Amino acid sequence: MRKPTSVSSLAEFGRVRLSKSFFMRDFLFSDIASIHGFNNVPNNPDRAIAAGTRLCEELLEPLQDAFGRLAIRSAFRSVEVNGFGNEMQRAGKSGYNCASNEANYAGHIWDELDNDGCMGATACVIVPSFWDRFHAEGDWQKLAWWIHDNLPYSSLEFFPKYWAFNIGWHEKPLRRIDHYIPKGCMTKPGMENHSGSHEHLWAGIL
Repeated sequence: MRKPTSVSSLAEFGRVRLSKSFFMRDFLFSDIASIHGFNNVPNNPDRAIAAGTRLCEELLEPLQDAFGRLAIRSAFRSVEVNGFGNEMQRAGKSGYNCASNEANYAGHIWDELDNDGCMGATACVIVPSFWDRFHAEGDWQKLAWWIHDNLPYSSLEFFPKYWAFNIGWHEKPLRRIDHYIPKGCMTKPGMENHSGSHEHLWAGIL
């Protein structure tokens, strides 16, 4: 598939079904693109579709099956959109929270391979039903451990507002959970808390 360059081709691209309940259009909105007039579309649509399909089928659909409807906060970013967002962040502008393009290849930039030649995709989501029941300090860890025990994620990054989190699929998963509540690492390979079942930490959340 060619890069969408017209309303009709973008509409066709947006109708691509990534999984039973997610379509490409669900992941294309960008605040940065909307405000600054960028076209948030991939240079390599086929790779974006391939990576997005794995993200949806292996992570988002099982998460939604377990907890109900997901809210997509931010997902695919084009090289142009992410690059601009990173420039604004480095200039100290508020609201622009984009890492460098290189750091986001196979992350929010779905259509580019990372430095290891691997494919990946990331979306920032909120689980409304979880937030409605669990919004005390530290409750986000219940959801983090459930995902750790039940889904083949690569990376998770949790944020304070509504317990939003980045969830990433990757061909070579890191299995690492970071957070900004405050900033830190909850688990990663090599830490004592990484292996085994953590059901005692998330029991009762379903």
